[in-house]
Amino acid sequence: MALKKGDKVRVHYTGSLSDGTEFDSSRERESLEFTLGEGSFISGFEAAVEGREPGETVTVTVPSDQAYGEADPELVFTVARMQVPGHIPLEVGTTLRLENEQEGKMDVVITGVGEDDITLDANHPLAGKNLTLEIEILGVE
Repeated sequence: MALKKGDKVRVHYTGSLSDGTEFDSSRERESLEFTLGEGSFISGFEAAVEGREPGETVTVTVPSDQAYGEADPELVFTVARMQVPGHIPLEVGTTLRLENEQEGKMDVVITGVGEDDITLDANHPLAGKNLTLEIEILGVE
């Protein structure tokens, strides 16, 4: 029975980047359940599952435009160091949550630390990256 939109699907998956770095996996936790076609996941993930059979394992490369999109240079910006509270470590890779009235809450990563300012990136960490997904279809309701 080929999977179709509206089916409740249970899968295990492992996601990796083109260099082989694993960025996520459900193998060490509970399987993932979702309804195919609801848009709960990136479009490339759902497309890889649709039309497959329970018990099948598929490996696909999902281009960035079917994953988290391209990185938007307008989501990279600088702020003055003095605007950052003193208890926050100013180190590349530190994740911060910003909040303002116009944008709401936004997660950013420090990507640069200068003498007077820091550079923040609000893009999704996987934006601009092609993803390799290995998906094992465990079952369907």
